[in-house]
Amino acid sequence: MKIGAPKETFAGEARVAMTPDSAKQLQKLGYDCAIESGAGEAAGFSNAMYKEAGVEVLKTGAALFKACDIVAKVRQPDATELKRLDKGQTLISFFNPAANDEGMEAAKAKGANVIAMEMVPRISRAQKMDALSSMANIAGYRAVIEAGNNFGRFFTGQITAAGKVPPAKVLVVGAGVAGLAAIGTSTSLGAITLAFDVRPEVAEQVESMGAEFVYLDFEEEQADGASSGGYASVSSPEFREAQLAKFRELAPEVDIVITTALIPNREAPELWTEDMVKAMKPGSVIVDLAAEKGGNCKLTVMDEKIVTDNGVTIVGYTDFPSRMAAQASTLYATNIRHMMTDLTPEKDGQINHDMEDDVIRGATVTFEGEITFPPPPPKVQAIAAQPKVEVKELTPEEKRAEEVAAFKKETRNQVTLIGVGAAFLLAVGLVAPASFMQHFIVFVLSVFIGFQVIWGVAHSLHTPLMAVTNAISSIVILGALMQIGSGSFLVILLSALAVFMCGINIFGGFMVTRRMLAMFQKS
Repeated sequence: MKIGAPKETFAGEARVAMTPDSAKQLQKLGYDCAIESGAGEAAGFSNAMYKEAGVEVLKTGAALFKACDIVAKVRQPDATELKRLDKGQTLISFFNPAANDEGMEAAKAKGANVIAMEMVPRISRAQKMDALSSMANIAGYRAVIEAGNNFGRFFTGQITAAGKVPPAKVLVVGAGVAGLAAIGTSTSLGAITLAFDVRPEVAEQVESMGAEFVYLDFEEEQADGASSGGYASVSSPEFREAQLAKFRELAPEVDIVITTALIPNREAPELWTEDMVKAMKPGSVIVDLAAEKGGNCKLTVMDEKIVTDNGVTIVGYTDFPSRMAAQASTLYATNIRHMMTDLTPEKDGQINHDMEDDVIRGATVTFEGEITFPPPPPKVQAIAAQPKVEVKELTPEEKRAEEVAAFKKETRNQVTLIGVGAAFLLAVGLVAPASFMQHFIVFVLSVFIGFQVIWGVAHSLHTPLMAVTNAISSIVILGALMQIGSGSFLVILLSALAVFMCGINIFGGFMVTRRMLAMFQKS
């Protein structure tokens, strides 16, 4: 079978669904590859590069649709491209099925099988095909770059001979893939970064990237912020009011706002109102990554950059991934290639469209003349944050009772151990000579004391303090050296073994510690 990628017809779109590298990987799956002439030029991939990778270059999109069994695209196909589909042909593309009934009906009428890349379920196995996340990652990064281009000041604070420069203050609304990419870029540029999300479980991720998570004193935030698919869910009016109140409080303080909040199959929620824009300082910047779905900012104009009366720049571009076409094409083509790997389990160049497979079924919107959207919930759900278990605070009396019970249990264990040891010593003493017993008692007491000392150290400290705790073995070596001069062959043998094993323990401990410390040293 042959897979091909046409030139994108959407105005300004620079991405391409197949790169020379991804074509090589598709050929390993048994497919022939084709590309429309000039399809990759805007992303930096010439026809010559495709030919070198063994890809057939076809002159027109019509010729490509006619020649290929599988067509891979980036943007939602237009009416002309839908007419070019044929029975049994497979189209893999962003398709927007929730708002594209006409497209699905056209594909159904043609008998084509359509896989919508935005419908790939968010489960662990499908992460490699998650094109939404790949593109959102680029959009989040590019949003910060775009904000910096319009901000006109440093992100990082500086102290120079000409004066002190304060750091920029950035607020990222939404800590999904795009939000986290924006947070990482903003903090790496030195800005003071704040982040908000309705899902409190992402606070740890935000803080681990050096940003400050903005909390709301609202109970719903702890319970209903996330849906099972890992996306944000719809909030109640009360929660929304608390959220807007917090944003109004932050608006005069922040220099840059990057909004990324989206809810699947809905218009983008309005989170940054007109009065918030008016409260911002002149020269501030808002980058609205939800512009294509109506925008999180009230004043956003899709695909345009505007400047308000009070000097706030609002960027509503919807083509951030296309502005980094080479990188975006590489990632998207890799997502397509992984999808094709799942569709080709035998690596024989033949599609096996298994509708029992969670990923394939979830992404398929038309199949064999039927509309299959919306898909059923996947058998394997996305891993959502577990609800926090409320830990009951113990009273002082209850804590004391627990301590007494633990002490009694430990005492019983110690008494049992001493009793067993005494019985063992008595048994040995009845059959062994008195000279041996003197040495044996020293040995037993050493083992007992060493056990208590080593196991008294917290497990988390064993690795960083390995050399120190293992130095206790030197005590055993000293005892063994004192006993090695004994006339008894058995005592000499045991002492020699003790010296050998303790030597390994001591020197091995120091060697391991040195290797660990070397891992943290800068080369």
